[in-house]
Amino acid sequence: MHSAGWTEDQISREKTFTDGRIVVLENKCRRRQQKRADYILRYRRDFMMAVVEAKSANKSAAAGLPQAKEYAQTLGLKFAYATNGKEIIEHNFFTGKEKRLERFPSPDELWNRLRTAEGIKDDLFAERVLAPGYRVPGKPPRYYQEIAIHRVIKAVLSGKKRVLLTMATGTGKTFVAFQIVWRLWNSRWNRTGEYRKPRVLYLADRNILVDDPKDKVFAPLGDARHKIKGEADKSREVYFATYQSIARDERRPGLFKEYPRDFFDLIIVDECHRGSARDENNWREILQYFSPAYQLGMTATPLRRDNRATYRYFGNPVYLYSLSQGIQDGFLAPYRVRRVVSNVDAEGWRPTKDQIDRYKRIIPDKLYETPEFERIISLTARSEAVAKHLTNYLRETDRWAKTIIFCVDIDHAHIMRSILNNLNSDLTQKKPEYVVRIVSEDGDVARGHLDKFMDIETEVPVLVTTSQLLTTGVDVPLCKNIVLLRNINSMTDFKQMIGRGTRVRDDYGKLFFTILDYTGSATKLFADPDFDGDPAHLTEEEIDAEGKLLKEWTFRPFEEPEDEEPSISDDSEGEPSKYYVDGGSVEIVTDTVYDLDEDGKRIRAISYTEYAGKEVRSMFTSTAELRSKWSEAEQREAIIESLEDRGISLEQLLRVSGVPGADPFDVLCNIAFNAPIRSRRERAERLRKEEKEFFNRFRPEARNILSEILEKYIDFGTTQLNDVNVLKIPPISSYGNVLEIATFFGGPDELKSSLDELQNLLYVT
Repeated sequence: MHSAGWTEDQISREKTFTDGRIVVLENKCRRRQQKRADYILRYRRDFMMAVVEAKSANKSAAAGLPQAKEYAQTLGLKFAYATNGKEIIEHNFFTGKEKRLERFPSPDELWNRLRTAEGIKDDLFAERVLAPGYRVPGKPPRYYQEIAIHRVIKAVLSGKKRVLLTMATGTGKTFVAFQIVWRLWNSRWNRTGEYRKPRVLYLADRNILVDDPKDKVFAPLGDARHKIKGEADKSREVYFATYQSIARDERRPGLFKEYPRDFFDLIIVDECHRGSARDENNWREILQYFSPAYQLGMTATPLRRDNRATYRYFGNPVYLYSLSQGIQDGFLAPYRVRRVVSNVDAEGWRPTKDQIDRYKRIIPDKLYETPEFERIISLTARSEAVAKHLTNYLRETDRWAKTIIFCVDIDHAHIMRSILNNLNSDLTQKKPEYVVRIVSEDGDVARGHLDKFMDIETEVPVLVTTSQLLTTGVDVPLCKNIVLLRNINSMTDFKQMIGRGTRVRDDYGKLFFTILDYTGSATKLFADPDFDGDPAHLTEEEIDAEGKLLKEWTFRPFEEPEDEEPSISDDSEGEPSKYYVDGGSVEIVTDTVYDLDEDGKRIRAISYTEYAGKEVRSMFTSTAELRSKWSEAEQREAIIESLEDRGISLEQLLRVSGVPGADPFDVLCNIAFNAPIRSRRERAERLRKEEKEFFNRFRPEARNILSEILEKYIDFGTTQLNDVNVLKIPPISSYGNVLEIATFFGGPDELKSSLDELQNLLYVT
């Protein structure tokens, strides 16, 4: 590479470009291996050109080509190379052809080939494509962010007036937007006759979506920034505004009209799926007024029935980075989903004859179901049952885990806050802000709560009830629970809600999150074939009236979501808009949990054990093959690690199978090959009885130590067989330290050999 003209600054060695997918087990998480390219070649600091996979000299260069091609496609590159130091193979994605080379192409040669293939003839165009980004210390762009930045810049430079970028929540759309602005702004991409930097308008529908980017991510732009409030300042270059602050309404003609139509060169529309592109929305009027400007829409949701207007307006995305891909790469947190069903949600609720509500109104006689709860009728008993279940869940897991509770409306958010406050009074008497409501009508108080909730160093609030305010644009890195108390029929809304929990913070132990769905609407949405981020694991749990938990591991089919949610009109002035029913009893009857399997897909097996059995059969063809590997400590650890990579925990498998005292080997053989299950004690006693010759070879002290190790195996499992620390635990430790114990076997090597033989004999049959 050096001889071809590539400098050290242009060569990234052993470049890791993913974090490794997080696999959620029952009581722990682990990361899969990161993806790492041997070399990435860059024409400029912020412009990747090719990936190179290197193999050792005793292997063929062709052996590295499949991986080089896979990595090149992931990284959005058009050239992939494989070499063993003697030969070089190139794959050109423009032509689809492969060929052997005598040497690597030079940087300029490769750049000119790319320019020709992509039709980049103008030198100024080329320089703007290569314009450097703003380098944030310690935070280089992730690979997909680099791709997104370059795709948008190239589209704008090519004259595409409307551009769409689709990136899952939590993947850094604001950072990408800033880098796009920085490069276009500094390269004066708009320059024609007048010498000025481009003018940019950053639009969103909420102040938090405007203030945070302006004050934080876009801070390097300094005094060029300005938020439009009340008057049309025209002295800056990068403007921020909410639609509402500049739009036309019944009181104002529209502040946006005080700017010339061609004032802005680029308009960035954040969360553009939230109505900005709908034909009937007056926000659309703003975009049409500034039609001379290039317009970049950013959204987290791929094309759906409920956001097709956005895609009609902006066109197909120039780049899509999905929730599923983010989870696979390890940049986004996987999640569990618990579907919790009360008896009134399962069966419906019907008033008795002439039953009256809290305000002495007769409740219309009909069967009320989940979509109508808290919209038409509010059942206090249902809210209390849900709050008790949630509180118990937090007590069992983590009471300080930040939790967002999405309610039907503001009133419902108040009800849930009050009940949860009382159920957690042991904490709220010391921390009054442990449970708070964050809704728009609470103004500055809500904003104060939100700032604290988003701050990773602030302990409270922990539980937050809300309606619509936190569905989008709120970054809560440590959010570990998303609670759904309202029916969701929009995939767009659903993805925005669960996006509040997708941030990963390894340093704070935030590696996954849980969705608690009390309406069933979320689990219906998982059945959608276009959903790209299925949960990680499936169980079903039933809770009786006494709170006893009964587990059943099953998969359930789901119905398609309905188009509309029922609503109630408020025709009577001054009266509540829904019926309030106090008293009565509501129970939780079902609790279902979903996780991702090793491929990021829903576990569709009838049971967890069947799923595990299928995976074991994919790894081994018979009990004999599994036994040959399992009896050796190192290979056994590799098997356990491989199972964990597939989302299978041996501890969980033993518990679910109902045989906690069995050897995991026997359980694996049973679920995969229908072999009988033996307990660990049965295996140990068989060994003592049938392998007396083995024990008789040793001195009495050594025989006793081996027997005690077997007892540890019986009590605690296979980890005791190859853990030297077991020798430091009574009663074995009474024979001395490890070196002293080794003397009973003839030395350290003989001790290790004896323990290895013990393990092999344990699994002879």
